[in-house]
Amino acid sequence: MSEIRVKHILQKHTGSRNPHDSYRNKPITRSKEEATENIIKIKSQIQSMEDWDRLALEYSECGSAAKAGDLGFFGRGAMQKPFEDAAFALEVGHVSDPVDSPSGIHIIIRLQ
Repeated sequence: MSEIRVKHILQKHTGSRNPHDSYRNKPITRSKEEATENIIKIKSQIQSMEDWDRLALEYSECGSAAKAGDLGFFGRGAMQKPFEDAAFALEVGHVSDPVDSPSGIHIIIRLQ
């Protein structure tokens, strides 16, 4: 498959490439460990796509939060390598473990 579609939830930390919440326009002050703990807690609350959408809108620190974390379709080479590798490794409908990228800590669900 040349393109996939995913949603993600991002928690940034002070070591992130851009330690600023682009959706809520606020600086990030948490550690990488705190961001990872937050992502694990968020993932544990997901039982349905409705949960995902609500949690992404509430907690994701990416501009895609406005679309419940939907990044649309993309192919190889379009995303940061750790994110891309994790996204392409997922089966449709599955949620990743925490993924560490230069942007922060993510969980990803593959839609297509």
